[in-house]
Amino acid sequence: MIGLFFGSFNPIHVGHLILANYMLSFHDIDELWFVISPHNPLKNKKTLLDEKQRLNMVNAAIDEMPKMRASSIEFGLPQPSYTIHTMVALEEKYPNKKFTLIMGADTISSITKWKNYELLLEKYPILVYPRIGFELSKEFLDSLPNSNIKFTEAPTIEISSTFIRSAIKGKKDVRFFLPKNVFTYIDEMNLYKN
Repeated sequence: MIGLFFGSFNPIHVGHLILANYMLSFHDIDELWFVISPHNPLKNKKTLLDEKQRLNMVNAAIDEMPKMRASSIEFGLPQPSYTIHTMVALEEKYPNKKFTLIMGADTISSITKWKNYELLLEKYPILVYPRIGFELSKEFLDSLPNSNIKFTEAPTIEISSTFIRSAIKGKKDVRFFLPKNVFTYIDEMNLYKN
């Protein structure tokens, strides 16, 4: 089973890696793929770093992690990126693989806004990690069709890429929030400083 962890990863940080490591260690996943989204339809594209630079940072972050890989599958798909289109493309490219989606409680709370969300819930298992401030009601979960949702006991990580970008712009030291290779890449490429 391949766990798909979708995100902008703008930039990838230690919180992402902690969650990825948790999913691989505590759930029935053989590999975890970070699916870098060029443009999430629910996010502002203006704040996004170029997709290839974000892919480079993910690759740098997981350089020594054999069960993790970066996926640029969405780079060749129409934008904005819709998860249902990505899943069709992944199934065409990897017909022998089985996929599960990994998402935060904040994301699952807005899943009814997603394109073809009923099909996603019907076809794919979803592993949900907790997020502070997002308690999902039984009524909401019962309202979802045919869902294969499993809640995990992943540690709650309150580090965000937004916080990191803001801190870098404010000339703060963020070295312990980022994998070492990512910190070096951001510093050498002079990213997020303006």
